[in-house]
Amino acid sequence: MATEQTSLPPVQTPLSYDYILVAKTIDNQEREAFKKQTEYIDELKKKNIKVTKIIDDELVFYGIQAPKEIFEKYRYLLKVSDACNWSSDQNVVPLSTRIRIVHFILNHTHIRSGESLRDLMKMKVFEARFCLHEKKKQKDLKESWARWTACLQGQPITAVRNYFGEKVALYYLWLGWYTYLLIPPAIIGVIVFLYGLAFFNSSPLIKEVCEADIVMCPLCDRRCKVWQLSDTCTYAKVSLLFDNNGTVLFAMFMAVWATLFLEFWKRHRASYVCDWKVSDWCEEEEELILEIVNNAQCAPKEHKHSYLRSILVLICVTAMILVIIGLAHALVVFRVIAAVLLADGSWEFLSTHSNSGAMMLGAILHYLIITVMTRINRIVAMKLCEIEETRSFAATEKSFTVKMFTFQFFTYFSSLFYVAFFLGRINGHPGGYVRIAGKWRLEECHPSGCLTDLFIQMAIIMVLKQTISNVFEFTGPWFCRWLKRKRTQKLQRKCAHCYLKDESEAKYGAELCDNCKLRDWLSNYRLNDVDSFSLFNEFLEMVIQFSFTTIFVAAFPLAPLLALINNVIEIRLDAIKMVTLERRLVPKKTNDIGVWIDVLEAIGVLAVIANGLVIGVSSDFIPRLVYRYRYGPCANGTGTDTDCMVGYINNSLSIAKMSDQNIHKEFSPHQMVTASGLNVSYCSYKDYRSNEDYSFTPQFWLILAVRFAFVILFEHVVVICKFIAAWFVPSAPMQVKNDRLFDKLNRLKEELSSFEA
Repeated sequence: MATEQTSLPPVQTPLSYDYILVAKTIDNQEREAFKKQTEYIDELKKKNIKVTKIIDDELVFYGIQAPKEIFEKYRYLLKVSDACNWSSDQNVVPLSTRIRIVHFILNHTHIRSGESLRDLMKMKVFEARFCLHEKKKQKDLKESWARWTACLQGQPITAVRNYFGEKVALYYLWLGWYTYLLIPPAIIGVIVFLYGLAFFNSSPLIKEVCEADIVMCPLCDRRCKVWQLSDTCTYAKVSLLFDNNGTVLFAMFMAVWATLFLEFWKRHRASYVCDWKVSDWCEEEEELILEIVNNAQCAPKEHKHSYLRSILVLICVTAMILVIIGLAHALVVFRVIAAVLLADGSWEFLSTHSNSGAMMLGAILHYLIITVMTRINRIVAMKLCEIEETRSFAATEKSFTVKMFTFQFFTYFSSLFYVAFFLGRINGHPGGYVRIAGKWRLEECHPSGCLTDLFIQMAIIMVLKQTISNVFEFTGPWFCRWLKRKRTQKLQRKCAHCYLKDESEAKYGAELCDNCKLRDWLSNYRLNDVDSFSLFNEFLEMVIQFSFTTIFVAAFPLAPLLALINNVIEIRLDAIKMVTLERRLVPKKTNDIGVWIDVLEAIGVLAVIANGLVIGVSSDFIPRLVYRYRYGPCANGTGTDTDCMVGYINNSLSIAKMSDQNIHKEFSPHQMVTASGLNVSYCSYKDYRSNEDYSFTPQFWLILAVRFAFVILFEHVVVICKFIAAWFVPSAPMQVKNDRLFDKLNRLKEELSSFEA
């Protein structure tokens, strides 16, 4: 039975080649590069691979076509394998599978000196390697998917899978599902925002700030003067839009939503991978099959584990994380020093707005750090994978993904964690400020509250970063393609004979003429290069965005809405880029998004902790709650006609008096002059301290205890809700499980029938 099946001819696309290699024309045949190039092509021919050579001025193109015997071996080994034997349709070998097999063979073919194709590419023996786009399928994908007018339409996932392979299809399936499920949190986030807007003018807290006649202490040394609390009226209104009671419920909802999203994603994925017959697919086992197809006498690459290597990798990862955190600290020091230098400068505008200027400079420096560290992180992650000596490409990819995401996460989020949990909490008090090197005073929170700083940072990242990223992501490849077209000659028109071949269903063995082949190969060569990192980069970008959307959503309820808008654009941008601007990705077969699912689950857990801390520690939710029920007009159940929050602002402030020698040394006399020219003998600052000895008041310790109690309660309640949600939603629909059951039963019956026959 097996022999009868493997004798079936594989499905081919006769007008296309499995792979193309490109090299520079070398006139001197004695050059080492020419010899290595010739030797590599000869090694391919020894494997009965057909190589078609076409020269075009300065370039040499090698069209690679593998013999059907290679695909027959692959199909037979697939049938007798442990994990892949029930997977996919084994009676056909589509072009996407052919490309994947040939790609593996090319990468694992070595010349006598031991160099592989990757080594030869680094040595510039070959300029490029790529698989060809199929004109008809490419055109169909453009019309149904890769166009801006299709933004609000569904995605032809199965067509994407047939063309780009399961790995790319699952990325778009995941991104589409993520975008679809962002609709509920986006709507609720807007409702929370509007809830704050409803109390914009009627809130007693806003009224108290805007009508306050309270003089606040200077925010920096020397140049900064005392200021009126009422100056922050606008900022206080803005902060109420996201720092309100609705934020707590929204943060809890988002933590549960992250779990539901992942559980429903598993069900959604199961429906497709069952339909594609790759439910039991194992990438590592296919890699083992490909090794045998490439070389029947290959020695097995054994599993290895070394505690010494693991310890070394762990130390290197820890050191790298400490370096990234150190850069975040350096950014803090930079902002502190920049604020002092700008305040002491000769430009009046910059002197007045020194803190804002320092924040803008810090944002620019942070962007540069992210750009540089992204490259460094990738190099370090790759080196650490080499130290580990993983057995297969799938294992290497998993290890690289975990390390690279960890480094990028700390690169992006270190400064946000500082702003959320440390800014304004470790800077001391008037007369006892904490200073860097005993000279520069640490940053203060924004006058309207510490959560405002986090809100501003999140808004900048979610709006500017995504906008700039999308603009460069699209215009970069488009400009590179335009530049290549300008530098090279205009392509000849396809001859009528080949045009008819290309438009019709050609018979097996029909080929284009050399001129039309060259035209097709050149048009693909001019597209932007892709590699194994291309899809990884897209996933990394979206998972980082998922982190922003869930981890600090308590500080920025509009994050899901901005993520939704971005993703609607991102899907089509990536599709257009992949179909029209880039060379064809090598189709990879898989049944899941890999280690990314574990990363997303880890983010979901971290989101619970971070949002609990943001609400409990960073926001004013707990101090307001304590004031309402312990210190305010409604304390101890006393009913009054006044609002329960009246007097909260004044209660949350402490006073620093100039009569104190430490305060007198801290602030110079000209700093204690208001904008109206009035000399003041005291000023207020936000803290719960005694006005006499600046020690913490009992109210501070009560608030601190309630903060910790809330964080513990919040996290336990949400984690329980997450577990219940995960248990309640099955990982695969019953229909899918039943379909797989009947499919396996029918296959076993067929095997038994063939055995008895």
